[in-house]
Order: sequence, then C-alpha cells, then structure tokens
Amino acid sequence: MTVGEDDLVEYGFRRAIITITAVLCALLEIVDTTIVNVALTNMRGSLGATLTDVAWVITAYAIANVIVIPMTSWLSQQFGRRNYFAVSIIIFTTASFLCGNADNIWELVAFRFIQGLGGGALLVTAQTIITESYPIAKRGMAQAIYGMGVIVGPTLGPPLGGYLVDHFSWPYIFYINIPIGIVATFLTLTYVKSPKYGEKLKANQVDWWGIVFLASFIGSLQFVLEHGQQDDWFNDDLIVTLSIVSVVGFLLFIWREMTYKHPIVNLSVLKDGNLRIGIVMCFILGFGLYGSTLIIPIYTQSILGWSATDAGLLLIPGSIATAFMMPIIGNLIQKGVPQGYMVGLGFLVFFCFTFWMYNVITPDTGVENMYWALILRGVGLGLLFVPITTLSLSTLKGKNIGEGAAFTGMIRQLGGSFGIAIITTGITRFTQEHRVNLVSHLDVNRIEVQQRVLQLQRGFQSKGFSVNESLNKAYQVLEYGVFRQSTVLSYMDIFLYLGILFLCCIPIVLLIKKGKKIK
Repeated sequence: MTVGEDDLVEYGFRRAIITITAVLCALLEIVDTTIVNVALTNMRGSLGATLTDVAWVITAYAIANVIVIPMTSWLSQQFGRRNYFAVSIIIFTTASFLCGNADNIWELVAFRFIQGLGGGALLVTAQTIITESYPIAKRGMAQAIYGMGVIVGPTLGPPLGGYLVDHFSWPYIFYINIPIGIVATFLTLTYVKSPKYGEKLKANQVDWWGIVFLASFIGSLQFVLEHGQQDDWFNDDLIVTLSIVSVVGFLLFIWREMTYKHPIVNLSVLKDGNLRIGIVMCFILGFGLYGSTLIIPIYTQSILGWSATDAGLLLIPGSIATAFMMPIIGNLIQKGVPQGYMVGLGFLVFFCFTFWMYNVITPDTGVENMYWALILRGVGLGLLFVPITTLSLSTLKGKNIGEGAAFTGMIRQLGGSFGIAIITTGITRFTQEHRVNLVSHLDVNRIEVQQRVLQLQRGFQSKGFSVNESLNKAYQVLEYGVFRQSTVLSYMDIFLYLGILFLCCIPIVLLIKKGKKIK
C-alpha cells in the first residue's frame, strides 16, 4: 500500500526492524566494495587471469555503483520505493551467487557489474528509508545509525575477506551475502512503505538520453580514476579518449537535465544551500575515508610485511571508535549542538590523525605506534559523517530527501575514487622522487658507503657465496633499503598533504546557514 510522506515516520518495533534492514543492506553494499581486494590473488590463480584482468572485478562494481546511484530517487518514484529496494536486494543477492559460481574472469566481471547495479541502489535508498522513518527531531540519530554501516563497512571488508579466503575459498566472499539478502528481502516486503510522489512516466516520457549521458559521463570518469595510474594517465590513448567522453557526457547531461521536462536527475534540488555545502564536504569525507582505508593496509603489507588479515584487523579498533561516537553525535545534534561546530572539530581531529601518522611511520613501525592514531581517525570520522549527512538533508522534504541522498551518495563515492587515484599516483611519483634523492647520497667514493657494502659482502661470503655474488647481493640489499625508505617517505608526504587538505576545509563550515525548505 502506498502512503503519504506524513505517514512514513515509524515507531517502536516497526522502526527498529526497518532500521536494521536498511543498515544491513547498506553494510552489505559497502563491505562488498573492499572485501574482494584481499581475494584478487586467489581469483587470478583459480580463473587463470592476469593482474590487469582481475582488476576489472573492482572496476566493474565501482562503475555500476556510481552510474545507478544518481538514478535511485527517480527509479524509486517510478516503481515504488519498497518494490525497488526489494528488487535491488534480489539483484544483489542473485549476482553474488553467480559471482561465486563464475567459470572465468569475464563472467565474474559481468556478474560484478550486475551486483554493483543492485548495490548502488541499496546504499542511497537505505539512507532515504531511515531518514523518513524518523521524525525530524531525531534525524541526527537516524543518520548516526546509518553512518555505522557506511563508515565501518570499508574497514570490515579486508579482514572478513582475508578470513574467508584463508579458511574457505574466494567464492565464499560472495556466498556470505546470500542468507543476509534473503532475510533483508523478506523484511523489506513486510515492513517498508512506499511514499506516493505523483504519476508514473510513460515509456516515451522517460529521459533515455539523460540515462545515456549520465552513464557515459560517470562510467568513463570512474574508469579513468581506477586505471589512470597503472596506464600512465594521459600517455594512454584509452584514458585520453574516455576523459574526453566524460567531459562531453557531463556537459550534455547538464544541458539535458536542465531542459527536459522529466529529468532522470533533478538538478533543481541543488538550489538548497545546505545540500550544496554538504556535497562538497561529502566529497572530502569520501576522499579521506577511502584514501586512508587504502593507504594503511598497503603500507603495513608492502613495507612492514603483514598479512592481509592482520592489515585489515588493524583498522577494526578505529571502526569501533567510530561506532561508539555515532550515537553520541546523533544525541548532540538532537540537543541542538550546531553541526558546523562538529564538522570543524572533525576536520581538525582528522588532521591530527594524519600528522600523527606522518610522525610515527618508519620501515619498522609497530602496531603500538599506530593504534591510538587510528582510534583518533575513528573519532574524527564519527564527528564528520553524521553532521555532514544530517546537514545535507536538513532543509529538504518529500521526494527531495531521496534526491539529496542520491547526490551525497554519488559524491562520497566519487570523492573516494578521486582520493584513491590521487593517492596511488602520489605514492608512485613521490617514491620516484625520493629514490632519486636517496641514490644521489649513495656515492661509492664515500667511506660510509664503502664500509656498509663491505660489511654486507662479508656477511654473504660467510654464508658460502662467492666474492662477486656477495658483492651483487650487497648492492641488492642497499637497493631494497633505498626502495623501502623512499616508499615510507612517500607515505609520509601523502599523510601530510591529506592532513593539510582537511585543515584547509575547516573554513567551509562558516558557509553553513539555515536555508528555506524546497517545496
């Protein structure tokens, strides 16, 4: 049964069930963006794929995600939110089963794309359902509950994936979605209501060109961000071509949505000042969240030699800190503490985390050196996510809430993609620069260098290697030491620049003001 928006607020048991269902679905989607990262090596072996081929398992999912997210509000209006949400869960769950049963890499990529189409809808629709199930006074708490899934999800993926791969096999990272998906589908059909927001469009009224332009713009941009670094950016013809397609698609998409009577994405919702400020901060949040979630496991595995599971487990205490902060922040918002104050404090805390990491990472850093810094990161993310998402939707109502949630979801995902692309590029470029600088100080005529080479050579000779073999191995040890040190210096640069970015964002909170509701 469809209902008016005033009847969407739930209480007691029904609201608890709806909240659990929505958070569970959001968590499923977010976990699946990172859970495959630790299984790529196993997939390559069992499916006979190259490293470039297997990277498409991640890329296909991400492209499908960012294409469908902006359309979720429109699709919900056309098919009914409950029906669309339930179908999205079914698509996601079915695709998860097919992914686990894929016989070759391209089957897996195709099924991951389908899974991403269902998953992108889960993320945004879950946020809209939770927001509208709570009265306006308690929406800060609603966003806090939703935020637990979104913030904790990316850090749960690697350790969960590592455990399943180590103790079972890689298909189980997909099979684990099936029982949760079945339960979520049943609960959605039983408890979730569909608001009624006007007439459905006929087939000839659908904004087909808007869909084409959106898919070309977002899909090409996501591909460029995912593959730019490994393909040497604009020295690669495909990257250049897709960059042009993305720019042209973006311009045509804006023109189409501004002039068509029934646009697939309602750009007029951006007239809301708080939503505009919110999506800028969502971009920065995604940049910091996904960027730091990427760099820490890479550092611990490539430099410190940790296993994928151990690297993932390192992020868990910070996630617990975030989950602990969420209800506290939601309660403070309900009591009237301005979101701007908390966002400003969150940016400052995140800067403190990056500066802390900048000072403690070395080629031999222990877990005890990073533990409290990552707790601080969790506190900072808690201070940022709830106020930003509450602020973004605070002056919207009716169907504009879903449209605003779609924008914030898309921008947060794109912020993460930009963050990952820029950070991976930065690590490569900074490492090269530092290596050149370090090698310039390894002059073979310097007595310190000669003594170090001689010491290493004698060590290898004592193990039975010849003079020439020992000398070559001594130089290899020096080369590896230079590589490790230059890589660590590049990570230090990334943490420093990431912190400066967040510090520079604090003045944005001064732009926050109470805007009029869109009608």
